[in-house]
Amino acid sequence: MATISNSLPLKHGISLWCPQHASFNRIRLPSSFGSPASTRRYSVVSCAFANENREFVIVGGGNAAGYAARTFVEHGMADGKLCIVTKEAFAPYERPALTKAYLFPLDKKPARLPELGGFHTCVGSGGERQTPDWYKEKGIEMLYEDPVTGIDIEKQTLSTNSGKLLKYGSLIIATGCTASRLPDKIGGNLPGVHYIRDVADADSLISSLEKAWKVVVVGGGYIGMEVAAATAGWKLDTTIVFPEDHLLPRLFTPSLARRYEEFYQENGVKFVKGASIKNIEAGSDGHVTAVKLVNGSTIEADTVIIGIGAKPVVSPFESVSINTTVGGIQVDGQFRTSVPGIFAIGDVAAFPLKMYNRIARVEHVDHARRSAQHCVNALLTAKTHLYDYLPYFYSRVFEYEGSPRKIWWQFFGDNVGETVEIGNFDPKIATFWIDSGKLKGVLLESGSPEEFQLLPKLARSQPHIDIAKLQKASSVEEALELAHASLEAGAAL
Repeated sequence: MATISNSLPLKHGISLWCPQHASFNRIRLPSSFGSPASTRRYSVVSCAFANENREFVIVGGGNAAGYAARTFVEHGMADGKLCIVTKEAFAPYERPALTKAYLFPLDKKPARLPELGGFHTCVGSGGERQTPDWYKEKGIEMLYEDPVTGIDIEKQTLSTNSGKLLKYGSLIIATGCTASRLPDKIGGNLPGVHYIRDVADADSLISSLEKAWKVVVVGGGYIGMEVAAATAGWKLDTTIVFPEDHLLPRLFTPSLARRYEEFYQENGVKFVKGASIKNIEAGSDGHVTAVKLVNGSTIEADTVIIGIGAKPVVSPFESVSINTTVGGIQVDGQFRTSVPGIFAIGDVAAFPLKMYNRIARVEHVDHARRSAQHCVNALLTAKTHLYDYLPYFYSRVFEYEGSPRKIWWQFFGDNVGETVEIGNFDPKIATFWIDSGKLKGVLLESGSPEEFQLLPKLARSQPHIDIAKLQKASSVEEALELAHASLEAGAAL
Protein backbone atom coordinates (compact mmCIF):
# COMPACT_ATOMS: atom_id res chain seq x y z
CA MET A 1 0.00 0.00 0.00
CA ALA A 2 1.12 3.56 -0.68
CA THR A 3 2.53 6.00 1.81
CA ILE A 4 -0.01 8.71 2.67
CA SER A 5 0.01 11.93 4.64
CA ASN A 6 -1.80 11.39 7.92
CA SER A 7 -2.20 15.04 8.87
CA LEU A 8 -5.92 15.15 8.09
CA PRO A 9 -8.58 14.02 10.58
CA LEU A 10 -10.65 10.93 9.83
CA LYS A 11 -13.57 12.99 8.58
CA HIS A 12 -11.68 13.46 5.33
CA GLY A 13 -12.21 9.84 4.42
CA ILE A 14 -10.20 6.71 4.08
CA SER A 15 -6.86 7.47 2.52
CA LEU A 16 -6.05 3.86 1.74
CA TRP A 17 -7.43 4.43 -1.72
CA CYS A 18 -5.44 7.48 -2.64
CA PRO A 19 -1.68 7.17 -2.86
CA GLN A 20 -0.82 10.82 -2.34
CA HIS A 21 -3.12 12.50 0.17
CA ALA A 22 -6.43 11.78 1.82
CA SER A 23 -8.04 14.94 0.50
CA PHE A 24 -7.49 13.85 -3.06
CA ASN A 25 -10.13 11.19 -2.53
CA ARG A 26 -12.70 13.95 -2.90
CA ILE A 27 -12.01 14.63 -6.57
CA ARG A 28 -15.30 14.84 -8.46
CA LEU A 29 -15.81 12.94 -11.63
CA PRO A 30 -15.70 14.86 -14.92
CA SER A 31 -19.20 14.74 -16.34
CA SER A 32 -17.87 14.01 -19.82
CA PHE A 33 -15.58 11.12 -18.88
CA GLY A 34 -16.87 7.79 -20.06
CA SER A 35 -19.53 9.41 -22.22
CA PRO A 36 -20.61 7.89 -25.55
CA ALA A 37 -18.14 10.19 -27.26
CA SER A 38 -15.32 8.24 -25.69
CA THR A 39 -16.51 4.85 -26.93
CA ARG A 40 -13.65 2.50 -27.69
CA ARG A 41 -12.78 1.57 -31.26
CA TYR A 42 -12.79 -2.23 -31.37
CA SER A 43 -10.19 -3.61 -33.71
CA VAL A 44 -9.37 -7.23 -34.45
CA VAL A 45 -6.10 -8.29 -35.99
CA SER A 46 -4.61 -11.60 -36.91
CA CYS A 47 -3.71 -13.69 -33.87
CA ALA A 48 -1.01 -15.73 -35.58
CA PHE A 49 1.93 -15.73 -33.17
CA ALA A 50 4.42 -16.35 -35.97
CA ASN A 51 4.08 -12.81 -37.32
CA GLU A 52 3.94 -11.20 -33.87
CA ASN A 53 0.27 -10.21 -34.07
CA ARG A 54 -1.96 -10.71 -31.03
CA GLU A 55 -5.66 -9.96 -30.78
CA PHE A 56 -5.48 -9.29 -27.03
CA VAL A 57 -2.36 -8.45 -25.03
CA ILE A 58 -2.11 -8.08 -21.26
CA VAL A 59 0.99 -6.32 -19.93
CA GLY A 60 1.73 -7.45 -16.38
CA GLY A 61 1.82 -10.74 -14.54
CA GLY A 62 0.08 -10.14 -11.21
CA ASN A 63 -3.37 -10.86 -9.83
CA ALA A 64 -5.20 -8.70 -12.34
CA ALA A 65 -3.56 -10.45 -15.29
CA GLY A 66 -4.43 -13.90 -13.93
CA TYR A 67 -8.08 -13.06 -13.35
CA ALA A 68 -8.34 -11.34 -16.71
CA ALA A 69 -6.95 -14.48 -18.37
CA ARG A 70 -9.56 -16.61 -16.63
CA THR A 71 -12.33 -14.30 -17.85
CA PHE A 72 -11.04 -14.51 -21.44
CA VAL A 73 -11.12 -18.31 -21.12
CA GLU A 74 -14.68 -18.23 -19.77
CA HIS A 75 -15.74 -16.33 -22.89
CA GLY A 76 -13.88 -18.70 -25.20
CA MET A 77 -11.65 -15.86 -26.38
CA ALA A 78 -8.25 -16.95 -25.08
CA ASP A 79 -7.09 -19.84 -27.24
CA GLY A 80 -4.72 -18.47 -29.88
CA LYS A 81 -5.90 -14.91 -29.20
CA LEU A 82 -4.42 -13.87 -25.86
CA CYS A 83 -0.82 -13.02 -24.93
CA ILE A 84 0.47 -12.05 -21.48
CA VAL A 85 3.78 -10.18 -21.25
CA THR A 86 5.39 -10.09 -17.82
CA LYS A 87 8.72 -9.19 -16.25
CA GLU A 88 8.36 -12.04 -13.79
CA ALA A 89 9.55 -15.62 -14.18
CA PHE A 90 6.29 -17.09 -12.90
CA ALA A 91 2.71 -17.37 -14.06
CA PRO A 92 0.37 -14.91 -12.28
CA TYR A 93 0.03 -15.61 -8.57
CA GLU A 94 -1.82 -14.32 -5.51
CA ARG A 95 0.65 -11.62 -4.50
CA PRO A 96 -0.72 -10.96 -0.95
CA ALA A 97 0.76 -14.29 0.18
CA LEU A 98 4.26 -12.85 -0.20
CA THR A 99 3.96 -11.00 3.11
CA LYS A 100 1.90 -13.71 4.77
CA ALA A 101 2.31 -17.49 4.39
CA TYR A 102 5.25 -17.23 1.99
CA LEU A 103 7.39 -15.79 4.77
CA PHE A 104 6.61 -18.51 7.31
CA PRO A 105 9.62 -20.46 8.63
CA LEU A 106 10.20 -23.80 6.95
CA ASP A 107 8.91 -25.71 9.99
CA LYS A 108 5.59 -23.83 9.86
CA LYS A 109 4.34 -24.94 6.41
CA PRO A 110 5.02 -21.88 4.25
CA ALA A 111 3.41 -21.36 0.84
CA ARG A 112 5.83 -21.69 -2.05
CA LEU A 113 6.15 -21.29 -5.82
CA PRO A 114 6.41 -23.06 -8.16
CA GLU A 115 7.28 -26.61 -7.14
CA LEU A 116 4.17 -27.28 -5.05
CA GLY A 117 1.72 -25.51 -7.33
CA GLY A 118 1.84 -22.79 -4.72
CA PHE A 119 -0.60 -19.92 -4.79
CA HIS A 120 -1.14 -19.18 -8.48
CA THR A 121 -4.31 -17.33 -9.36
CA CYS A 122 -7.15 -17.97 -8.95
CA VAL A 123 -6.87 -20.02 -5.72
CA GLY A 124 -7.25 -16.90 -3.59
CA SER A 125 -10.93 -16.65 -4.51
CA GLY A 126 -11.60 -20.38 -4.57
CA GLY A 127 -10.97 -20.77 -8.29
CA GLU A 128 -8.79 -23.08 -10.33
CA ARG A 129 -5.02 -23.01 -9.80
CA GLN A 130 -3.65 -21.51 -13.01
CA THR A 131 -0.20 -23.05 -13.26
CA PRO A 132 2.03 -22.55 -16.32
CA ASP A 133 0.52 -25.74 -17.77
CA TRP A 134 -2.95 -24.22 -17.42
CA TYR A 135 -1.96 -21.34 -19.71
CA LYS A 136 -0.51 -23.77 -22.25
CA GLU A 137 -3.66 -25.88 -22.19
CA LYS A 138 -5.84 -22.80 -22.74
CA GLY A 139 -3.74 -21.63 -25.70
CA ILE A 140 -2.51 -18.49 -23.94
CA GLU A 141 0.93 -17.26 -24.97
CA MET A 142 3.10 -16.34 -21.98
CA LEU A 143 6.18 -14.16 -22.42
CA TYR A 144 8.13 -14.37 -19.16
CA GLU A 145 10.94 -12.11 -17.93
CA ASP A 146 10.47 -9.73 -20.85
CA PRO A 147 9.12 -6.37 -19.65
CA VAL A 148 7.52 -3.98 -22.11
CA THR A 149 9.79 -1.00 -22.76
CA GLY A 150 7.85 1.02 -25.32
CA ILE A 151 4.53 1.55 -27.04
CA ASP A 152 3.60 3.00 -30.42
CA ILE A 153 -0.05 3.95 -30.06
CA GLU A 154 -0.57 4.77 -33.73
CA LYS A 155 0.86 1.46 -34.93
CA GLN A 156 -0.64 -0.48 -31.98
CA THR A 157 2.68 -2.12 -31.20
CA LEU A 158 4.66 -2.87 -28.05
CA SER A 159 8.40 -3.32 -27.82
CA THR A 160 9.95 -5.53 -25.14
CA ASN A 161 13.29 -5.69 -23.41
CA SER A 162 14.38 -8.66 -25.53
CA GLY A 163 13.63 -6.79 -28.74
CA LYS A 164 10.26 -8.33 -29.56
CA LEU A 165 7.73 -6.20 -31.41
CA LEU A 166 4.15 -7.17 -30.50
CA LYS A 167 1.15 -5.92 -32.45
CA TYR A 168 -2.07 -5.86 -30.48
CA GLY A 169 -5.74 -5.40 -31.24
CA SER A 170 -6.78 -4.53 -27.69
CA LEU A 171 -4.31 -3.82 -24.90
CA ILE A 172 -4.89 -4.24 -21.15
CA ILE A 173 -2.34 -2.57 -18.89
CA ALA A 174 -2.02 -4.48 -15.61
CA THR A 175 1.44 -3.41 -14.49
CA GLY A 176 0.51 -2.89 -10.83
CA CYS A 177 2.89 -1.09 -8.49
CA THR A 178 6.51 -1.14 -7.44
CA ALA A 179 7.76 -0.74 -3.88
CA SER A 180 8.73 2.75 -2.77
CA ARG A 181 12.44 2.78 -1.95
CA LEU A 182 14.76 4.70 0.31
CA PRO A 183 17.47 6.65 -1.55
CA ASP A 184 20.78 4.92 -2.20
CA LYS A 185 22.63 7.79 -0.53
CA ILE A 186 21.16 6.86 2.87
CA GLY A 187 21.69 3.13 2.41
CA GLY A 188 18.42 2.18 0.76
CA ASN A 189 20.06 -0.46 -1.41
CA LEU A 190 22.68 -1.97 0.91
CA PRO A 191 23.09 -5.75 1.17
CA GLY A 192 20.63 -6.86 3.85
CA VAL A 193 18.05 -4.18 2.98
CA HIS A 194 14.88 -5.68 1.48
CA TYR A 195 11.71 -4.61 -0.29
CA ILE A 196 8.83 -6.96 -1.07
CA ARG A 197 6.85 -6.85 -4.28
CA ASP A 198 7.51 -10.12 -6.09
CA VAL A 199 8.70 -13.69 -5.52
CA ALA A 200 12.35 -12.79 -6.08
CA ASP A 201 12.10 -10.13 -3.36
CA ALA A 202 10.48 -12.58 -0.93
CA ASP A 203 13.03 -15.32 -1.70
CA SER A 204 15.86 -12.88 -1.03
CA LEU A 205 14.30 -11.89 2.28
CA ILE A 206 13.81 -15.51 3.35
CA SER A 207 17.47 -16.17 2.64
CA SER A 208 18.37 -13.30 4.97
CA LEU A 209 15.93 -14.37 7.68
CA GLU A 210 17.57 -17.79 7.81
CA LYS A 211 20.75 -16.09 9.04
CA ALA A 212 19.26 -13.09 10.84
CA TRP A 213 19.33 -12.15 14.52
CA LYS A 214 18.09 -8.57 14.61
CA VAL A 215 15.44 -7.30 12.21
CA VAL A 216 14.24 -3.73 11.72
CA VAL A 217 11.01 -3.16 9.81
CA VAL A 218 10.59 0.39 8.49
CA GLY A 219 6.92 1.33 8.13
CA GLY A 220 3.86 0.75 10.29
CA GLY A 221 1.34 -0.01 7.55
CA TYR A 222 0.19 -3.24 5.92
CA ILE A 223 3.62 -4.43 4.84
CA GLY A 224 5.27 -3.55 8.14
CA MET A 225 2.60 -5.27 10.21
CA GLU A 226 2.53 -8.43 8.12
CA VAL A 227 6.30 -8.79 7.82
CA ALA A 228 6.80 -8.20 11.55
CA ALA A 229 4.22 -10.88 12.32
CA ALA A 230 6.17 -13.29 10.10
CA THR A 231 9.57 -12.48 11.63
CA ALA A 232 8.05 -13.03 15.08
CA GLY A 233 7.36 -16.57 13.87
CA TRP A 234 11.08 -16.93 13.18
CA LYS A 235 11.73 -15.91 16.83
CA LEU A 236 13.86 -12.98 15.68
CA ASP A 237 14.54 -9.76 17.55
CA THR A 238 12.13 -7.49 15.63
CA THR A 239 11.62 -3.72 15.84
CA ILE A 240 9.09 -1.72 13.79
CA VAL A 241 10.04 1.93 13.16
CA PHE A 242 7.56 4.46 11.77
CA PRO A 243 6.95 8.22 11.92
CA GLU A 244 3.30 8.13 12.96
CA ASP A 245 1.82 7.84 16.45
CA HIS A 246 0.33 4.38 15.96
CA LEU A 247 0.05 1.46 13.55
CA LEU A 248 -1.89 1.80 10.29
CA PRO A 249 -3.13 5.35 10.88
CA ARG A 250 -4.80 5.41 7.48
CA LEU A 251 -7.45 3.10 8.91
CA PHE A 252 -6.98 2.24 12.59
CA THR A 253 -8.17 4.62 15.26
CA PRO A 254 -5.64 5.16 18.09
CA SER A 255 -7.58 2.91 20.47
CA LEU A 256 -7.91 0.14 17.89
CA ALA A 257 -4.23 0.37 16.99
CA ARG A 258 -3.31 0.04 20.66
CA ARG A 259 -4.96 -3.40 20.81
CA TYR A 260 -2.87 -4.68 17.93
CA GLU A 261 0.30 -3.07 19.23
CA GLU A 262 -0.14 -4.81 22.57
CA PHE A 263 -0.58 -8.15 20.84
CA TYR A 264 2.56 -7.65 18.77
CA GLN A 265 4.49 -6.70 21.90
CA GLU A 266 3.27 -9.86 23.63
CA ASN A 267 4.85 -11.73 20.72
CA GLY A 268 8.19 -10.01 21.15
CA VAL A 269 7.87 -7.18 18.60
CA LYS A 270 9.14 -3.76 19.68
CA PHE A 271 7.97 -0.36 18.45
CA VAL A 272 9.77 2.91 17.84
CA LYS A 273 7.05 5.44 17.04
CA GLY A 274 7.33 9.00 15.79
CA ALA A 275 10.74 8.22 14.32
CA SER A 276 12.28 8.92 10.93
CA ILE A 277 15.24 7.23 9.27
CA LYS A 278 18.41 9.28 8.88
CA ASN A 279 20.43 6.54 7.22
CA ILE A 280 21.16 2.83 7.21
CA GLU A 281 24.68 1.97 8.31
CA ALA A 282 26.94 -0.76 6.94
CA GLY A 283 29.94 -2.65 8.26
CA SER A 284 33.35 -3.13 6.63
CA ASP A 285 31.88 -5.85 4.40
CA GLY A 286 29.21 -3.46 3.12
CA HIS A 287 26.36 -5.36 4.81
CA VAL A 288 23.80 -3.51 6.92
CA THR A 289 24.61 -3.28 10.62
CA ALA A 290 22.23 -0.65 12.00
CA VAL A 291 19.48 1.85 11.35
CA LYS A 292 20.23 5.39 12.49
CA LEU A 293 17.30 7.64 13.32
CA VAL A 294 16.98 11.40 12.92
CA ASN A 295 16.90 11.80 16.70
CA GLY A 296 20.42 10.36 16.87
CA SER A 297 19.58 6.94 18.26
CA THR A 298 20.72 3.74 16.55
CA ILE A 299 19.04 0.34 16.27
CA GLU A 300 21.25 -2.65 15.54
CA ALA A 301 20.13 -4.75 12.59
CA ASP A 302 21.48 -7.39 10.25
CA THR A 303 18.26 -7.40 8.19
CA VAL A 304 16.11 -4.38 7.30
CA ILE A 305 12.75 -4.57 5.52
CA ILE A 306 11.34 -1.38 4.01
CA GLY A 307 7.55 -1.13 3.82
CA ILE A 308 6.80 2.51 3.10
CA GLY A 309 4.28 2.17 0.30
CA ALA A 310 4.21 1.65 -3.44
CA LYS A 311 4.08 3.60 -6.70
CA PRO A 312 2.02 2.72 -9.79
CA VAL A 313 4.08 1.38 -12.69
CA VAL A 314 3.04 3.64 -15.57
CA SER A 315 6.20 3.39 -17.66
CA PRO A 316 6.22 3.14 -20.66
CA PHE A 317 2.57 4.22 -20.86
CA GLU A 318 2.93 7.86 -19.84
CA SER A 319 1.20 8.92 -23.06
CA VAL A 320 -1.97 7.05 -22.03
CA SER A 321 -3.96 9.51 -19.85
CA ILE A 322 -1.94 9.62 -16.61
CA ASN A 323 -3.81 10.91 -13.55
CA THR A 324 -1.40 13.29 -11.86
CA THR A 325 -3.45 13.54 -8.67
CA VAL A 326 -3.95 9.97 -7.45
CA GLY A 327 -1.33 8.52 -9.78
CA GLY A 328 -1.85 5.74 -12.26
CA ILE A 329 -3.66 5.62 -15.59
CA GLN A 330 -7.04 7.34 -15.83
CA VAL A 331 -9.92 5.10 -16.93
CA ASP A 332 -13.70 5.25 -17.02
CA GLY A 333 -16.20 2.91 -15.38
CA GLN A 334 -15.39 0.18 -17.92
CA PHE A 335 -11.63 0.63 -17.53
CA ARG A 336 -11.21 2.30 -20.92
CA THR A 337 -8.43 4.85 -21.17
CA SER A 338 -8.64 7.94 -23.37
CA VAL A 339 -6.92 5.94 -26.13
CA PRO A 340 -9.33 3.66 -28.04
CA GLY A 341 -8.50 0.00 -27.60
CA ILE A 342 -6.36 0.48 -24.48
CA PHE A 343 -7.55 -0.43 -20.98
CA ALA A 344 -5.99 -0.37 -17.49
CA ILE A 345 -6.92 -2.52 -14.49
CA GLY A 346 -5.81 -3.28 -10.95
CA ASP A 347 -3.44 -1.14 -8.89
CA VAL A 348 -2.39 1.03 -11.83
CA ALA A 349 -5.92 2.16 -12.75
CA ALA A 350 -7.32 5.50 -11.52
CA PHE A 351 -11.05 4.79 -11.79
CA PRO A 352 -14.38 6.36 -10.77
CA LEU A 353 -15.34 5.12 -7.31
CA LYS A 354 -19.00 5.33 -8.15
CA MET A 355 -20.66 5.03 -4.74
CA TYR A 356 -18.55 7.89 -3.32
CA ASN A 357 -18.43 9.95 -6.54
CA ARG A 358 -14.66 10.40 -6.66
CA ILE A 359 -11.62 9.16 -8.54
CA ALA A 360 -9.58 6.55 -6.69
CA ARG A 361 -6.70 4.17 -7.16
CA VAL A 362 -6.99 1.04 -5.03
CA GLU A 363 -4.00 -1.14 -4.24
CA HIS A 364 -5.75 -4.30 -3.16
CA VAL A 365 -6.19 -7.84 -4.43
CA ASP A 366 -10.00 -7.67 -4.30
CA HIS A 367 -10.04 -4.70 -6.67
CA ALA A 368 -7.43 -6.36 -8.91
CA ARG A 369 -9.68 -9.39 -9.32
CA ARG A 370 -12.93 -7.50 -9.79
CA SER A 371 -11.54 -4.83 -12.11
CA ALA A 372 -10.01 -7.52 -14.35
CA GLN A 373 -13.27 -9.39 -14.63
CA HIS A 374 -15.32 -6.26 -15.22
CA CYS A 375 -12.94 -4.95 -17.88
CA VAL A 376 -12.82 -8.18 -19.89
CA ASN A 377 -16.58 -8.68 -19.64
CA ALA A 378 -17.12 -5.14 -20.95
CA LEU A 379 -14.56 -5.67 -23.70
CA LEU A 380 -16.03 -8.94 -24.98
CA THR A 381 -19.76 -8.44 -24.46
CA ALA A 382 -22.42 -5.78 -24.84
CA LYS A 383 -22.47 -5.10 -21.09
CA THR A 384 -22.22 -1.38 -20.45
CA HIS A 385 -22.87 -1.06 -16.70
CA LEU A 386 -20.23 0.87 -14.81
CA TYR A 387 -17.89 -0.60 -12.22
CA ASP A 388 -19.38 -0.07 -8.78
CA TYR A 389 -16.70 -1.05 -6.29
CA LEU A 390 -17.13 -1.24 -2.54
CA PRO A 391 -13.75 -0.63 -0.88
CA TYR A 392 -12.59 -3.67 1.07
CA PHE A 393 -9.40 -4.35 2.97
CA TYR A 394 -8.26 -7.18 5.18
CA SER A 395 -5.23 -8.66 6.86
CA ARG A 396 -4.42 -12.15 8.15
CA VAL A 397 -1.31 -12.60 10.29
CA PHE A 398 0.13 -14.89 12.97
CA GLU A 399 -1.44 -17.84 11.15
CA TYR A 400 1.60 -20.10 11.30
CA GLU A 401 1.71 -23.31 13.34
CA GLY A 402 2.40 -22.67 16.99
CA SER A 403 1.06 -19.13 16.99
CA PRO A 404 -0.82 -18.36 20.21
CA ARG A 405 -3.55 -16.67 18.24
CA LYS A 406 -4.50 -15.89 14.66
CA ILE A 407 -5.33 -12.31 13.68
CA TRP A 408 -7.84 -11.69 10.89
CA TRP A 409 -9.72 -8.47 10.32
CA GLN A 410 -11.88 -7.15 7.49
CA PHE A 411 -12.97 -3.61 6.68
CA PHE A 412 -15.65 -2.45 4.24
CA GLY A 413 -16.75 1.04 3.26
CA ASP A 414 -15.46 4.49 4.11
CA ASN A 415 -13.78 5.62 7.35
CA VAL A 416 -15.51 8.99 7.70
CA GLY A 417 -17.33 10.50 10.64
CA GLU A 418 -17.17 9.54 14.29
CA THR A 419 -16.29 6.07 15.50
CA VAL A 420 -17.84 3.61 17.92
CA GLU A 421 -15.63 0.80 19.16
CA ILE A 422 -17.17 -2.31 20.68
CA GLY A 423 -15.40 -5.32 22.15
CA ASN A 424 -12.25 -6.14 24.06
CA PHE A 425 -10.14 -7.91 21.42
CA ASP A 426 -10.85 -11.21 23.19
CA PRO A 427 -10.83 -12.12 20.34
CA LYS A 428 -13.45 -9.88 18.73
CA ILE A 429 -13.48 -6.14 18.34
CA ALA A 430 -15.49 -3.97 15.95
CA THR A 431 -15.21 -0.33 14.90
CA PHE A 432 -18.12 1.48 13.24
CA TRP A 433 -17.77 4.75 11.31
CA ILE A 434 -20.93 6.88 11.38
CA ASP A 435 -21.44 10.11 9.48
CA SER A 436 -24.65 12.18 9.60
CA GLY A 437 -26.43 9.27 11.23
CA LYS A 438 -25.46 6.79 8.52
CA LEU A 439 -23.19 3.80 8.94
CA LYS A 440 -20.37 4.42 6.48
CA GLY A 441 -17.79 1.79 7.31
CA VAL A 442 -17.13 -1.12 9.63
CA LEU A 443 -14.07 -3.10 10.70
CA LEU A 444 -14.35 -6.46 12.44
CA GLU A 445 -11.64 -8.60 14.01
CA SER A 446 -12.08 -12.39 14.37
CA GLY A 447 -15.65 -12.46 13.13
CA SER A 448 -17.62 -15.55 12.19
CA PRO A 449 -18.26 -16.24 8.48
CA GLU A 450 -21.81 -14.94 8.90
CA GLU A 451 -20.63 -11.77 10.61
CA PHE A 452 -18.03 -11.07 7.94
CA GLN A 453 -20.72 -11.58 5.26
CA LEU A 454 -22.83 -8.89 6.91
CA LEU A 455 -20.16 -6.19 6.65
CA PRO A 456 -20.37 -5.43 2.89
CA LYS A 457 -24.17 -5.30 3.11
CA LEU A 458 -23.94 -2.68 5.84
CA ALA A 459 -21.27 -0.62 4.08
CA ARG A 460 -23.06 -0.59 0.74
CA SER A 461 -26.54 0.14 2.11
CA GLN A 462 -25.32 2.74 4.66
CA PRO A 463 -28.34 2.36 6.97
CA HIS A 464 -29.35 5.02 9.48
CA ILE A 465 -28.30 3.85 12.91
CA ASP A 466 -28.96 4.99 16.47
CA ILE A 467 -25.45 5.83 17.64
CA ALA A 468 -26.52 6.01 21.32
CA LYS A 469 -27.86 2.45 21.21
CA LEU A 470 -24.78 1.27 19.37
CA GLN A 471 -22.51 2.78 22.03
CA LYS A 472 -24.40 0.87 24.73
CA ALA A 473 -23.96 -2.52 23.04
CA SER A 474 -22.42 -4.95 25.52
CA SER A 475 -20.74 -7.12 22.88
CA VAL A 476 -19.69 -7.20 19.24
CA GLU A 477 -22.52 -9.61 18.56
CA GLU A 478 -25.09 -7.21 20.00
CA ALA A 479 -23.63 -4.30 18.03
CA LEU A 480 -23.82 -6.23 14.77
CA GLU A 481 -27.39 -7.27 15.56
CA LEU A 482 -28.31 -3.59 16.02
CA ALA A 483 -26.65 -2.72 12.72
CA HIS A 484 -28.42 -5.60 10.99
CA ALA A 485 -31.76 -4.49 12.39
CA SER A 486 -31.12 -0.97 11.07
CA LEU A 487 -30.33 -2.49 7.67
CA GLU A 488 -33.59 -4.45 7.60
CA ALA A 489 -35.59 -1.45 8.80
CA GLY A 490 -34.18 0.67 6.00
CA ALA A 491 -34.97 -2.02 3.44
CA ALA A 492 -38.57 -2.16 4.59
CA LEU A 493 -39.15 1.55 3.99
